[in-house]
Amino acid sequence: MKISHLASIILLATSTLSGCNEKTVSVNPQSPQLLDSYQSRLDIYTPVTLTTDLSHLSDNQKKMIALLIEASDIIDDLFWQQAFGPDKKAFLSAISDEKVRKFADINYGPWDRLAGDKAFFTTVEEKPLGAEFYPHDMTKEEFETADFPDKKGLYSLVRRDKNGQLTTIAYSEAYSEQLNRIAVILEKAATFAADKEFANYLTMRAEALRTDNYQPSDFAWMEMKNNPIDVVIGPIETYEDQLYGYRAAFESYVLIKDMAWSEKLAKYAAYLPELQKGLPVSKKYKQEIPGSDADLNAYDVIYYAGHSNAGSKTIAINLPNDEEVQLKKGTRRLQLKNAMQAKFDSILVPIAKQLIVPEQRKHVSFTAFFANTMFHEVAHGLGIKNTINNNGTVRQALKEHASALEEGKADILGLYMIRQLLKKGVITEGQLEDYYTTFLAGIFRSVRFGASSAHGKANMVRFNYFAEQGAFTRNEQGQYSVNMEKMTNAIDGLSKLILEFQGNGDYQGVDKLVKKSGIIPQELASDLARLENAGIPVDITFNQGKKILGL
Repeated sequence: MKISHLASIILLATSTLSGCNEKTVSVNPQSPQLLDSYQSRLDIYTPVTLTTDLSHLSDNQKKMIALLIEASDIIDDLFWQQAFGPDKKAFLSAISDEKVRKFADINYGPWDRLAGDKAFFTTVEEKPLGAEFYPHDMTKEEFETADFPDKKGLYSLVRRDKNGQLTTIAYSEAYSEQLNRIAVILEKAATFAADKEFANYLTMRAEALRTDNYQPSDFAWMEMKNNPIDVVIGPIETYEDQLYGYRAAFESYVLIKDMAWSEKLAKYAAYLPELQKGLPVSKKYKQEIPGSDADLNAYDVIYYAGHSNAGSKTIAINLPNDEEVQLKKGTRRLQLKNAMQAKFDSILVPIAKQLIVPEQRKHVSFTAFFANTMFHEVAHGLGIKNTINNNGTVRQALKEHASALEEGKADILGLYMIRQLLKKGVITEGQLEDYYTTFLAGIFRSVRFGASSAHGKANMVRFNYFAEQGAFTRNEQGQYSVNMEKMTNAIDGLSKLILEFQGNGDYQGVDKLVKKSGIIPQELASDLARLENAGIPVDITFNQGKKILGL
């Protein structure tokens, strides 16, 4: 019988536990002990109160928001199970120090998500790459040679049957009690929705949670255009599955639409087909046509839960992930304006003062930061979703590297889009140097999340590629400046490389690239240490909930 990580950390009894194919672990039954080296990392998150003006909403809409937050709380518990183990309360209550307990809560377990998932307790072993999606004693060889239903499924757990063979259990079965509760709450929330399309989405999403069939509700979500309230909820991103990138983790966002900002952004989506044609790669890698219903909107986020709330906080969303929905309908890009502003003010501006040369600091702006983030999400719709050589989808062909390469593609093609739209006069704010310089400062911000996550690997591959191409230089004071011409050439070169890897489904090529360039060089590590010494937070954490919102 396999023991959970929770059991190996807390031990509700004073005994020593052991499990099949796992090491025996002895643990202090009183309280997990923090590693001495971690005392300095307990303050890397700065708290932000997550709120917005709700005065324009009706009483029914406020009731609906309260219900969506309740559903999100259950989602949060489900993600704890997927990321760490079944008993969140027992784990946290065993930690006596309040700051340590808060740090563990932010990380959804005993592994530091912004330091390569390093364990921060003395008695904790390395985090399994497959989190809780797979048996801990399963090898890659065993998985790849085994034949069982839904082997690469997004919405199932891999488990052992009574004979010890690999099999799967659907999320709707494994988490049936919690998912049914969420479904009931969503159905009740739908009764308070004035927008019929949003009410329809909520009821369809409830059905999806019960059946594991999410595509109909994804199509329904794409049909919503005028709803002032939104919720993204369910098993969505596959980043938590670092073993294969197959399994989706639970998360939720509750959102209030900023109508004025959304109207400003609406014009950009229409340029996707034209920008697809102009990608710096041969025609066979851009033969897919982005969906025509893609749209851009700005929101204030009022609640995060599950994967979206673990470690670094998401500031923009590009969904759905379903390749078929993307090709038929496109995607929706949601810019989380209030969270983005908080990161810019608290983190990016102080970083620029430390690491960008004085003469280029004036080019670091919120307008550019917002646009770089937004066009990153838009750029997910460019490129290719299916390999050109019958290797299936890009996600399946590139396995655990698919997410990292996709994030790298979105970053680099976002800059390509900005450059093209500035040339066309579609973007009228700022100059190209603003976007490039802010992007460079943004790399330093993102690199501090570590190199283990999909975003972290993408950041390092890009940073090291830019360094090789001379896209930026570093002076004796450890300050960086952008070389505009070489930056443009590096953007086009890396765009071509990534799109070809994706189109070819070249797993070996990507694996080699990540192993070579997905690391933090020593010189950069010393520069990042300066940011730590200056007391600049790595990321934000939220004071959030119904009480904060006055609900």
